[in-house]
Amino acid sequence: MRTEPNEVSEMTSQVLFGEIFEIIEWTDKWAKITTTYDNYTGWIGRLQFIMLGYMAYQDLTRKPSPLTYGTVTQAWKKSDNTVLYLPVGSSLSFLEGNRCKIGNEKFEIIGPKGDIENFITTAKSFLNAPYLWGGRTHFGIDCSGYVQAVFRLHGMKLKRDASQQAEQGTTVASLNEARLGDLSFFKNANGLVVHVGIMLNNKQIIHASGKVKIDSIDEDGIYSEELKRYTHTLHSIKRHDRLPV
Repeated sequence: MRTEPNEVSEMTSQVLFGEIFEIIEWTDKWAKITTTYDNYTGWIGRLQFIMLGYMAYQDLTRKPSPLTYGTVTQAWKKSDNTVLYLPVGSSLSFLEGNRCKIGNEKFEIIGPKGDIENFITTAKSFLNAPYLWGGRTHFGIDCSGYVQAVFRLHGMKLKRDASQQAEQGTTVASLNEARLGDLSFFKNANGLVVHVGIMLNNKQIIHASGKVKIDSIDEDGIYSEELKRYTHTLHSIKRHDRLPV
């Protein structure tokens, strides 16, 4: 997804295989969309998606598709006998056995679709994934995309951007009370939320900054052992009603 309808425009997020959205504007080569899952708006190329009928779209909104849990899942596209490589968190629309479909296109899922791990294993599976603004996969991910992806794989819905995620959940009074699965938010010089990470305990955080990594955290913020300095200033800590497992 891009901010403007051209290839050199900034990427703000990604739409993964099988995810659904509504089109709100057209150009010759681009469509402006709003994603159904997290209500995020941006532009994608018109060759990158397949149109669905109204009833099919409604079916998918009422009953969300199963997700892929493996880092990469192969899907055999029947119409042209090619293989697609699906990143974690892809949606397998209208899945029956090992087959799914999008519009008139049929896909056969090759091999296992992956199994859900416990929360901490899922979070750590992204370690060393490179930072990519707007990214949502192991091949490139940003801080809020990382948090959203891990929580989504455990059935918990978060918004897309760090500033939006900071509006969700209940406030944890102090860092000493933080526990696994709490989200810590960090601010810039103007006090605005610009970064987020997942607490492993009340002294360690896993987050995407340069790459997905584990750093120390205290009341002042995140301390990078690699850089020998504080890199992010603590803003707040939030907890969700249903803790991940």
